[in-house]
Amino acid sequence: MRNPLRFSLRFKMLLVLLSVITVVVGVITFTMARLFHTDKTAYIHDLTSVIALHTAEETRSLLVGYSERLQVFSRIMYQQDLDQEQKDELLKQLFEDFNEFVAVTLYENGVEQATVYDANTLVTAGLSKEALLQYRKDHPPPLATLQPGKAYVENSTLSAKLPTLVIAVVQATPETMPENGTSVAVMAVVRLESLLRLAGRSKVFETFLVDGRGTLVAHTDPARVVQRTRVDWIPRLKELQQQSSFGTTLEYAQEGVEMVGGFARVEFGGLLAGVQIPKTAAYLTGRELLNDLIGVSLGLLIVSALLSLFLARLITRPIERLSQAAREVGSGRFDVQVESASRDEIGDLGASFNQMTAELKAREEALHQAQAALVQSEKISAFGQISAGIAHEVKNPLAGILGYTQLSLRKLEKEDPLRKNLEIIEKETRRCKTIIENLMKFARQEKALMEPMDLNQAVEDAIVIVAHQLGINEIALEKDLAPQLPQTHGNANQIQQVLMNLMINAQQAMEGQPGVIKITTRHTDTGHIAVQVSDTGPGIPQEIQSKIFEPFFTTKPAGKGTGLGLSVTYGIIKDHKGEVRLESAPGQGTTFVITLPVSVISN
Repeated sequence: MRNPLRFSLRFKMLLVLLSVITVVVGVITFTMARLFHTDKTAYIHDLTSVIALHTAEETRSLLVGYSERLQVFSRIMYQQDLDQEQKDELLKQLFEDFNEFVAVTLYENGVEQATVYDANTLVTAGLSKEALLQYRKDHPPPLATLQPGKAYVENSTLSAKLPTLVIAVVQATPETMPENGTSVAVMAVVRLESLLRLAGRSKVFETFLVDGRGTLVAHTDPARVVQRTRVDWIPRLKELQQQSSFGTTLEYAQEGVEMVGGFARVEFGGLLAGVQIPKTAAYLTGRELLNDLIGVSLGLLIVSALLSLFLARLITRPIERLSQAAREVGSGRFDVQVESASRDEIGDLGASFNQMTAELKAREEALHQAQAALVQSEKISAFGQISAGIAHEVKNPLAGILGYTQLSLRKLEKEDPLRKNLEIIEKETRRCKTIIENLMKFARQEKALMEPMDLNQAVEDAIVIVAHQLGINEIALEKDLAPQLPQTHGNANQIQQVLMNLMINAQQAMEGQPGVIKITTRHTDTGHIAVQVSDTGPGIPQEIQSKIFEPFFTTKPAGKGTGLGLSVTYGIIKDHKGEVRLESAPGQGTTFVITLPVSVISN
């Protein structure tokens, strides 16, 4: 009887790992390509729409300028206090100033009254006045249907050397024009240079303008304008020309090429602005990304195959690994773990070895933590003593500076220019002295002594210590302290510690963002006094508000907090026979309200 095929452990591991990696990499590649395509589609749609809107707005500004210049032409042509020679001179000057104008025609009740034109421009373009007038006769503007204040625009190019458009406007009758009841219209043939520059500005997108007849007025390719090409490839053209000024994005085919186009109505002359780009160009980077992902996937498969062979070889030598691990444990490394999936004596030995090293590691970490806690305790104690000593040493020179400043002030006249500088020195020295005194009081290790205290003064002392830290973190500090607040029975140093803890917690909750912390003191309806610490931070979720005063509960990352600050705060307020409560909602900030009983002995 023939033995069944036997596969080595290395081959099995290689096959399994390659299969898993192939599936994972395939899913990741497909997902990333799909997400990129979706994101790219949204981006291209938004971009074409935005560019179309900008093009429409710039076109409107340009055409409105042309319309305003036409008003100047018509007013001169109707100016009754000018003779013909003066009018001719002014019109000639206007053509020089408005060099984009080729010809201007005036109509009354739809009948042409006069036409002025730039002869030099026509000669340069190889055109005659007769050709211009004949075109106008064959393509008359729809003045009968044009309402006052509205404009008509169309492509009127007759020569490749002189691309032009026609703009016609029916005007309200001014005082210098014929009597009321006469419909006055003015029409101009204008060069397309500015609009063609606008359409040719983008090197990526194909930009164009379409008149009410569906003919190109401007295009990235000027040859299409000269040929007066119709935009038959744009779907829903009439609907787009009647839409609002908001942009619209469509996907369609032009001569077999898939396109993405953005369209926006020009609020002048019934024009439509559009930009388009072939899908192949828009998604070129997507294809490049997919090719890169495929290359990375093949590279990962090759690396995974080599790595699998290497790992399989290692797993076939478990005894050597155990021996090496035992030597490392003997040298003091207790974080060694042996991987062994075999269900035999070697596997059991590996599991026992791992359990032993884990217990050794846990005991080593516990010992290090105890040692670190002891060292930290000594550091805190030493810091309290050193900071108190430093504060004392700094306080003495400040007292000297303050004394000499005050002595100098007494010897100066009120009008002396140095007096203002000395008053600033006195003020700032007093502030530094107050900060040093509060730091000494806070650093002093003392037994909590309950005595009548001024809550407002405790607030002021706490603010002095933390104001600088809040300021460098762009936190504005506001206070609203009730005057003539009764005293309470407590320890000012501990209340100061509570207030500092709440303000620092509020600053840390804002995570580097600017904000406001406000401290308010007031009388309560129950005869107590209260201090309220509010912030404009992100707030505390409802589901964890009941846990925040529990010891060791914290939402800060590991190493950023111990979870003892609010529990200590809660204990201090309870020792003062007071209450602390939380008012917060996500996105609406956080407020801690502390109420304390009024002292029997009050000032």
